[in-house]
Amino acid sequence: MEAKLKTPLSDEDIKKLRIGDVVYISGTIFTARDRAHKKMIKEGAPYKLEGTVIFHAGPIIKQKGPLEGDIMDDPPVDLIVVGPTTSTRMNPYQSKIINLGVKAIIGKGGMDKNVQDALTRKCAVYLAAVGGCAALYGENVKKVKRVYWPSLGIPEAIWELEVQEFGPLLVAMDSKGENLYERVKC
Repeated sequence: MEAKLKTPLSDEDIKKLRIGDVVYISGTIFTARDRAHKKMIKEGAPYKLEGTVIFHAGPIIKQKGPLEGDIMDDPPVDLIVVGPTTSTRMNPYQSKIINLGVKAIIGKGGMDKNVQDALTRKCAVYLAAVGGCAALYGENVKKVKRVYWPSLGIPEAIWELEVQEFGPLLVAMDSKGENLYERVKC
């Protein structure tokens, strides 16, 4: 099945998805890597997490001016490309973030059993992005709306992105406890 979703995502959106489905997302997504996850757990998220999508990515950004403060609207940047980073690095934090209302995680390589349990308990999904498609994903970004915590550095900051049919993304871990990575045996 192919699904076109619009953020914020709801339980109804997520319940329809099964492993192997192809997903395209329009609306707002947020990048976040290790340091941002750790800071969100320690200090709280700088934006409302309910219904959101987190992309495990460190975009390539060209600065056209300084990035100042903890939150900056309409930052002076151009997004060059944005591709997935390895999600397993976020395993220690991801369950807690999902418990705060995140509905979809985008990354590569899958995540652990604790994250799978959180996805099932909180009606959320893990969507696999294709490594090597950073230019394609970058084309789906229509605007860099905001940057949170730029002091963490460009790859580690949280980037709020307006996207149009962002994908293709593959449902790799669904809200029913199914895991595509466990089905594939080499």
